[in-house]
Amino acid sequence: MTSKSAKQSSHERRKGEAALSDFAEYVEKQQALRYPSSKQVAATAAAGSTQGDLEHHEELDDILDSLDLSDPTPRVRLRELLLSSSGDADALQKLVDIISERLSEGHGETVFDVGFENNGESMRLSRDEWEVAMGRLAEAAKKLRADTQLLLTKNVGGDLDGAPTKDGDCSGKVMIRKAPATVEEVIETRIAVVGNVDAGKSSMLGVLVKGDLDDGRGKARVNLFRHKHEIETGRTSSVGMEIMGFDTTGQVVVSDTPGRKLSWEEIGKRSAKVITFTDLAGHERYLRTTVFGLLSSSPNYCLLMVAANNGLIGMSKEHLGIALALNVPVMVVITKIDICPPQILEQTITQITRVLKSPGARKIPIFIKNREECINTATQFVSQRICPIFQVSNVTGENLDLVRSFLNILPHHGRYDADAPFEFHVNDTFSVPHVGTVVSGIVKSGVIHAGDDVQIGPDSLGRFIQTSIRSIERKRIGVPAASAGQSASFALRRVRRKDVRKGMVVLPKSDGAPPKVYREFVAEVLILSHATTIKTKYQAMLHVGPVSQTCAIIDVDRPFIRTGDRATVAFRFVQRPEYLAPGDRLLFREGRTKGLGIVKSVGYDPSKPLMSKQSESGVGDEQQPSGHAAREKSDDKVARDMKIEA
Repeated sequence: MTSKSAKQSSHERRKGEAALSDFAEYVEKQQALRYPSSKQVAATAAAGSTQGDLEHHEELDDILDSLDLSDPTPRVRLRELLLSSSGDADALQKLVDIISERLSEGHGETVFDVGFENNGESMRLSRDEWEVAMGRLAEAAKKLRADTQLLLTKNVGGDLDGAPTKDGDCSGKVMIRKAPATVEEVIETRIAVVGNVDAGKSSMLGVLVKGDLDDGRGKARVNLFRHKHEIETGRTSSVGMEIMGFDTTGQVVVSDTPGRKLSWEEIGKRSAKVITFTDLAGHERYLRTTVFGLLSSSPNYCLLMVAANNGLIGMSKEHLGIALALNVPVMVVITKIDICPPQILEQTITQITRVLKSPGARKIPIFIKNREECINTATQFVSQRICPIFQVSNVTGENLDLVRSFLNILPHHGRYDADAPFEFHVNDTFSVPHVGTVVSGIVKSGVIHAGDDVQIGPDSLGRFIQTSIRSIERKRIGVPAASAGQSASFALRRVRRKDVRKGMVVLPKSDGAPPKVYREFVAEVLILSHATTIKTKYQAMLHVGPVSQTCAIIDVDRPFIRTGDRATVAFRFVQRPEYLAPGDRLLFREGRTKGLGIVKSVGYDPSKPLMSKQSESGVGDEQQPSGHAAREKSDDKVARDMKIEA
């Protein structure tokens, strides 16, 4: 009996994994409609004006754009621009224009392939020509207030030289990063750090940010903790935030004094690129906090930490499942390799590879062991299929330089539209002396300036409070404005802290009707794991962005749903209405994660049930014989019992 149920559960698990992969692609398409980037908006408008029936392939469009098939005027070859004479101002200006275009595409940074044309053709550079090309590139970058950093070379010689190629041509990858004129222009990338308890998450962040190694007893993690009980137990229970800065030449911004940790203000002012780490709790007791942190911080990437001596155990799989469900690119770091026996490390690597290649994840694991692999993977990490894996030690410092190099090159990834109406999601509230009520969160779309009139809500009755923004801070530095994709904190006028909560939204002030809030909504959901069936009246904790509230199922498009099923479900918030929009991702759980989904429509009309009359009657007809058979079976049992008594 036991083996049969175990076999069934593994079959159901495989069914759930396969469904998860398909559902993730569907969610990504819906997200593109919810938060379209400006590039997508233009492409959609162009596609609509020509022919709406043609399927739109964005990747194919990018390839065709790079080939410039539509442009009748031939482009000047990059080789001619890079090897032009120092007095040729026209060629230099053309090179400056090309770099400027690439910098704007990469949000202030780009990786330039010296030695190859745009179409991938080799420039066949000799050693002397390589030196001339590098000098010309640096000269063009300086005109844009940008610095160059040589990442990798081929056939040039030196410490950065990778495996030589057969043709012997000189080539290399160069990072060009613009110096930000103001703090608002600093490139920001958000990374959520997840993993099981005791995987070394806080210790590794402490080592990366401070630059000093750990002593093996938790020295590096102490500065990251927010509460007294966290320091005593060594376990994170809250959502911790830590930042790491890189300057224009790709160096980590650290203090000149050993052991001293720079403040956020110092890092923000000296950096051209800032990585914001969200340190999440690994213990099962704090799963709600971890899920809230993952959904509310809108991470660009997810860093999964695995202890080499433990492997993927406990909450690691749960966290990985949530990251895959949110369609966030994942990278894995195996820690504690200095204390782990080789055969145990081999088992851990085999287990991680098996999980990443499973139908639910469908990732390609790439083990990064040297600088060349690190740089090639980082430049291609926009692909959702790649999953880089590092093996590090926080005590000996082994391979930590590869992690730093990887984070430095990591391309900016996300979907934001600064031209859309302003929308800000609150994920924390504070009361600051002499300032008043402060709310922090992510600007989902649009731009906001200090002094703008806004409204925040909804409260328990679904109403919005009119207020204005006193000041804006990013990374604890005052800024005049914040735009889409940035994390920021707003000080609000005439609002008490008890009137604001996590999960509220800040919207621009409107003279017309107030923003609509909804208690009921319809969503497309996928059940990941549930022991029995789910029907109407089922209640679970629902997470939609920063919103966490108990929800009840009021209607389903079939009699019941179980593990691996995709269904259209109507939910009702139990406590209060919330601000929602079609395309928002949701995740519901009852202890462990039960399912995930995406909002299809807001509001629900009871007169139009999701399940059609035919399917209801069909189900009733099907169920009748089984009930009749059950009655016959019970009658037989009664007769048999009577015979025994006689």
